[in-house]
Amino acid sequence: KIASAAHCPRHRAFDMGGVCAKVEVDSLEVTDPESTHAPFRSPLLDNIMLLSDSYKTSHWRQYPPNTTEVYSYFESRGGKFDQVVFFGLQYFLKRYLQGKVVTRAKIDAAEKIVNAHMGLGEMKHFNREGWEYILSAHGGKLPIHIKAAPEGMVVPVKNVLMTVVNTDPKCFWLTNYLETLLVQVWYPMTVATQSRAQKKVILDAMINTGTDLKNMPNKLPVPLKMISVGYQLNDFGCRGVSSMETASIGGAAHLVNFCGSDTMPGLCTAIEYYSLPLAAVVGTSVPAAEHSTITSWTKAGEKDAFENMLKQYPEGIVAVVSDSYDIYNACEKLWGTELKDLISSRAPPGRLVVRPDSGDPKTIVVDVLNRLGKHFPPTTNSAGYKVLPSYIRVIQGDGISYESMQEILKNMQDNKWAAENVCFGSGGALLQKMDRDTQKCAFKCCEAIVDGKARPVFKDPVTDQGKKSKQGRLKLVKRQGVITTLTDGQGDPKEDLLVDVFKNGEICKTWTFQDVRSQSEVGLPVSIFDVSA
Repeated sequence: KIASAAHCPRHRAFDMGGVCAKVEVDSLEVTDPESTHAPFRSPLLDNIMLLSDSYKTSHWRQYPPNTTEVYSYFESRGGKFDQVVFFGLQYFLKRYLQGKVVTRAKIDAAEKIVNAHMGLGEMKHFNREGWEYILSAHGGKLPIHIKAAPEGMVVPVKNVLMTVVNTDPKCFWLTNYLETLLVQVWYPMTVATQSRAQKKVILDAMINTGTDLKNMPNKLPVPLKMISVGYQLNDFGCRGVSSMETASIGGAAHLVNFCGSDTMPGLCTAIEYYSLPLAAVVGTSVPAAEHSTITSWTKAGEKDAFENMLKQYPEGIVAVVSDSYDIYNACEKLWGTELKDLISSRAPPGRLVVRPDSGDPKTIVVDVLNRLGKHFPPTTNSAGYKVLPSYIRVIQGDGISYESMQEILKNMQDNKWAAENVCFGSGGALLQKMDRDTQKCAFKCCEAIVDGKARPVFKDPVTDQGKKSKQGRLKLVKRQGVITTLTDGQGDPKEDLLVDVFKNGEICKTWTFQDVRSQSEVGLPVSIFDVSA
């Protein structure tokens, strides 16, 4: 229907030089009568038919006639790091795909949205027949088979990480309809990958500056390796990400490698989706000051604010931001002189952690260490590096990234300070400063069955050879100690490292958080999560 734009107040309008195509749209009723008095979550955001790229609603018409199977895969085609930690798929399977996800009400709602949203009103794009078939033939469960690398596995880039194929020939279109949702595993995978790379930087720095991690005991109830390393990089990213779901997934991904976190949604995800026992306390924080709790005492009362922190938390670890006015005065006069006895009297494992929060990170950390060292004399370890008394340390939580952390640790080493004197907090750079192209993640069809015959499917653009995709049935195998991908159906199925994780609406295999962490430490110089010895 074409009408003047001025006559389209109740219809979706497309401005096309004075005219608009309009689509009649029925209103979607809000079913929650308390929605104005309580937090509201739209049921549309839990509708699998609407959790996809818009153009995919038109793809069911685009495959060759007599297509009965579409087989696709997910990989990291390269990127910032040459290995990835595969993590996060289990969350998406449990949160969005398992069980009955297609209902009559959801089909009706999706139909209204899609047919109003797609095209210019020339035709209806929603595949109602296809979704109704899933409801009637499969009870609303998705006829899909997914195989994937074990969660936490460290895999070189340019290898298959997941394969997806329809199990009902009438649902060939479903495989790549789910691409949009499944590809979002790029995010927790990239966070876990970068966090692990930072863990290696920290391990190397600690070993190189005299911390004897390899010979350190790690048995419960005092696993010294985990205590010494697990809190060296803390997640400060909750406020800096795009949503609480981002915080929950990204926060859990960081906890694959470390124990310290201020992102509670991440801990909750590890508990709820990866069976992390709360008693394991993997995702720990400590009492810590922010600027408001210090500056509310006024500048003249900064010493009283500091003293209050020490007395309110007389045991354990307490962190205090110390740059509200003059970080150097705080280190030398307030902490180093007036409150020195309160600090030095803290019983192990209690300690004060001084937090600078401004200035050039690589410079300010050494400056703070040098000034604290004047008043809290360090010892020298066997490798010749200075170590502050155990009751005082420094945390740098401003400007921390994979790159800046290396600069800080190098400057510390150049100034003969052991890496163990400082821990880090990272926010946006840990959970937000990345995208799908950081590891060049992609999901591509590599085989289809048409007219009963399998055909290899691939792309090979002359303008970018890096985007050439794999073809045929894929296996992830280990040959001569190296993980690699076999294409075109090659290899013995028994070699395949990919595991059945989802089939026809049911999760086939789950991984505990400890499983994930054990996998992620393969190849690191020291394992911190094996607390059996």
